[in-house]
Amino acid sequence: MKVVSAEFIKSAVRPEQYPKTGLPEIAFAGRSNVGKSSLINALVGRRKLAQTSATPGKTRLVNFFSVNGRLCFVDLPGYGFARVSRAEKESWGPMVETYLRDSVQLRLVISILDVRHDPTSQDRDLIEWLRHYGRRHVIVLTKSDKLSRGESMKRRRQIASLLGLEGAEAPVLFSARTGDGKDEIWRSIRQALAEKT
Repeated sequence: MKVVSAEFIKSAVRPEQYPKTGLPEIAFAGRSNVGKSSLINALVGRRKLAQTSATPGKTRLVNFFSVNGRLCFVDLPGYGFARVSRAEKESWGPMVETYLRDSVQLRLVISILDVRHDPTSQDRDLIEWLRHYGRRHVIVLTKSDKLSRGESMKRRRQIASLLGLEGAEAPVLFSARTGDGKDEIWRSIRQALAEKT
């Protein structure tokens, strides 16, 4: 998809605060500092649409972005970062689960993991949520440029095995630096939009 416009709409915590755009939504979820914002920026060809930070836990709200006025990208709060208050950590799970459960516009969840690390219990919980709620999802393994091609492929097989993925569910290798995997992710987005639920 050629992106001609991409802009921030608003941040929200509760469903009544979600923007009423009527547009299909593509959500991005993953651990803090896994590269969610970099992935969003790479997909839309903008450097600073979603704020990136070396400090994990930067995204603490559900952030909505309009893409071409035709769909919304939704940046969900990162999870699993130790240096935030317990109350904040405990609020993130319900905030994300409420969105995943209640959003009527949600078409696809892009679940993001770092290719260099095994899935955490929180990564597994997220994927179980998606399966439980019947949410279409694709798993993207970021930072693939940090490893050799062979090592990236090996890690993809290992992570797929750890998550019990089969065939078409194989994770997508992605690098924000090189753009590898970008076309494959857009293909998954287009398919999800075409197969409206």
